[in-house]
Amino acid sequence: RVAELERRLAAAEETVRGQAHSLIRKDQEMRGALRGLREAKDREIASLEEKLLSSEENSQKLLGLLQEKDALIVQLKHRSHLLTKICRSRPVLDNLLAYMAEGERLSPVPRSHSQGSSPDGGLFLETDCTLGLDSKDFSLCDDDQESGKSLFGTTV
Repeated sequence: RVAELERRLAAAEETVRGQAHSLIRKDQEMRGALRGLREAKDREIASLEEKLLSSEENSQKLLGLLQEKDALIVQLKHRSHLLTKICRSRPVLDNLLAYMAEGERLSPVPRSHSQGSSPDGGLFLETDCTLGLDSKDFSLCDDDQESGKSLFGTTV
């Protein structure tokens, strides 16, 4: 009976040793798998951080481009308003140029030293040539902007 117990004990010890070796091997496999997962996770995190930095740089570039476009839009709106004012003033300017051309075609009036003997009776000397027009009609600037600003590459 003792021999039977010793044999069973030896078999149990052998089974426990086998299980211990199996558990050690499985533990090593699990540690290797965990190490692989940790390395894969670290690589993925590094890749995502790189993509995030690239996206942030791209968004900063786009933000700068957007600000440049906004500034250009403001400039173009101002130019558009200026062109609208010029177009509104064109008929008056065309009439003025036609009158000036007509005046140049006329023969010169002989000069007289006394006002009383002048053919116009001295009217030209007393006329202020405003014709009742407000000088604002010919302004090339908005009321809230300075008149010395540079427009279309020139100062007005």
